[in-house]
Amino acid sequence: MGRGRQKAKQTKVARQLKYYSPETDYRALEKELTSPGTDTDVVDRNDEPDTEDEDWSSDNRR
Repeated sequence: MGRGRQKAKQTKVARQLKYYSPETDYRALEKELTSPGTDTDVVDRNDEPDTEDEDWSSDNRR
């Protein structure tokens, strides 16, 4: 296949992907968004102090 045909085919596929809009299932989307997530048990480690950085300060350099 020549470069022109290859580019035309890629352009055609890209256009199909860009403008393809599948039928949206709004009920499934609503169910997914309203269901309780399992991420509530995740611990945010940024709230805990770093123990390895405690020795470093502007007054006490190693």
